[in-house]
Amino acid sequence: MNQTTIRKKVKSVGIGLHTGEPIEITIEPLEADSGIVFYRKDKQVSIEAKSKNVINTQMATVIGKGGASISTIEHLLSAIYAYGIDNIYITIDGPEVPIMDGSAISFCMMLDEAGKRVLSKSKNIMLIKKEVTVKEGDKFVKLSPSKTPSYDFEINFNHPMIGVQRYSFEFSKRNYLKEIARARTFGFLKDVQYLRSKNLALGGSLDNAVVLDDYKILNSEGLRYKDEFVRHKILDAMGDLSLLGMQFLGSYSSFAGSHYLNNLLTKELLKDENNYEIKSFEEIKERSLAKVYS
Repeated sequence: MNQTTIRKKVKSVGIGLHTGEPIEITIEPLEADSGIVFYRKDKQVSIEAKSKNVINTQMATVIGKGGASISTIEHLLSAIYAYGIDNIYITIDGPEVPIMDGSAISFCMMLDEAGKRVLSKSKNIMLIKKEVTVKEGDKFVKLSPSKTPSYDFEINFNHPMIGVQRYSFEFSKRNYLKEIARARTFGFLKDVQYLRSKNLALGGSLDNAVVLDDYKILNSEGLRYKDEFVRHKILDAMGDLSLLGMQFLGSYSSFAGSHYLNNLLTKELLKDENNYEIKSFEEIKERSLAKVYS
């Protein structure tokens, strides 16, 4: 299997979660070995989507370089990862990727419109060779060797509509579209009110997030999945781990993981070359892996 990019340029416009302003996003093809590159148009700065460029993980994953930053990249990166796109150029004319409906499905639709083009160089895969874990109290994120790419996530919120939720997901593009892509980000009304007092979350609404008060969900349409909250955590994790710079073969598991812990996990993995091995797709010789991106 060779590296891929998209066939044609595609544009869209959405609202920035924190600025509340319209933001235009354009995706374009790139040649082999270029990777995923963001371009902050208003600052004229390019930033590679790699863990070394992460500068903040407080409320979203933020990359930065040369005095410019781009926030809330994880939903878009999650979709790009699921589609197996290795090389793509993303132009943003503001400080954050638009939130769209709070899930990744709008970005999946953009990728469907753009199409996929196979390039002349072989796709590289990162094989997880050793178990790597990052902990913070009882919270943890972990990558383990596996012949099947998978995600297992558990959350525990002291809220009557969430509580304990766990979801296990065997990764493939098809499964992603069915089980993960439409899961929306979520937040609590009291937190939204606080953030707005700090001039943050100005674009947040019931159109782009699941919002809860102390007892119930405020969205009139309810949930898209009964366990939408934990599924969105997997969506986020996929976007965060794409900052490894390529698809990986291994299993990810977490209890109460976060952007912060995911970023630490990527850095912990990469700092020791004994933790992983990079092979061309042909070298791995796992026939079932070809179905992952079909």
